[in-house]
Amino acid sequence: MAGLHPRPAIPFAVACAGIATFSLMDAAMKDLALALGAFNAVMWRNCLGALFMGVLFVGTRQRWPEAAVLKLHLWRSVVVSVMAVSFFWSITQLPLAEAIGLSFIAPVIALYLAAVLLGEKVGREAIWASVAGIAGVAVILAGRFSGHYTLGQMWGVAAVLFSAVVFAYNLILARQQAQVAGPIEIAFFQNLFVAATLSLAAPWFLMPMPIDKAPMLAGAAVLATISLLLLSWAYARAEAQILIPVEYTGFVWAALFGWLFFAEKLTWPVLFGTLCIICGSLIAARAKPTPVNQVEIATV
Repeated sequence: MAGLHPRPAIPFAVACAGIATFSLMDAAMKDLALALGAFNAVMWRNCLGALFMGVLFVGTRQRWPEAAVLKLHLWRSVVVSVMAVSFFWSITQLPLAEAIGLSFIAPVIALYLAAVLLGEKVGREAIWASVAGIAGVAVILAGRFSGHYTLGQMWGVAAVLFSAVVFAYNLILARQQAQVAGPIEIAFFQNLFVAATLSLAAPWFLMPMPIDKAPMLAGAAVLATISLLLLSWAYARAEAQILIPVEYTGFVWAALFGWLFFAEKLTWPVLFGTLCIICGSLIAARAKPTPVNQVEIATV
């Protein structure tokens, strides 16, 4: 791993670019999920992602992982499959900024999962993080209930919160995975195994890749790969505590891209609620900063 960069502003800027790229991928996936359905959008993006990352995996002469590591890659890919389909379906029902804001509660949930699964102590930070995170979710839901909403939008809220719970478990797996594999290996096998996992449901849900959507699917896969490489470079050269705030610039990009591409408006309840959730996530990151950032490097 590279040493810390003498000018942390450079890794910080690179990490910001990585989050912006990932947010643009989310916008592309929303368009694809609306057109093809969340299952097909995730399936075809991961097929192309596996192809691109496979070339990178072979080109950089990565070592083939041991059987135990392959099992970890496979299990995490099953978890990611559930998480990705539920999240990308949710953004077909909700504005991007609202879905992203709600998803920020995942690091708070991860503190309690770490206590259950890893035997870690639930400290004062976890309690305060929970209070702030739950308050933020409540504010967003209050804004949703007080306005015009559809049943589909409420299911969208449920889907993104479910995805956040699964993502929190994904944080635990990412912590284990990052100790035994590098970013390129993780990204390749995740794309490959997610596609393989979703293929089990292909006889019922898969539709042929539309030719007119192939460029956007390829673009989403490329954006995810670029984001991975940018974040990997940044996190190898700056301390986690410096880069933690970068994660939450994703909300700004989601609001911008939602407005630009889907004419989505940003409401005050979503803005204030997301601020509360971010405060809770920052408290959670202060308690356990490393796992939160490892997952951003590892997730495509």
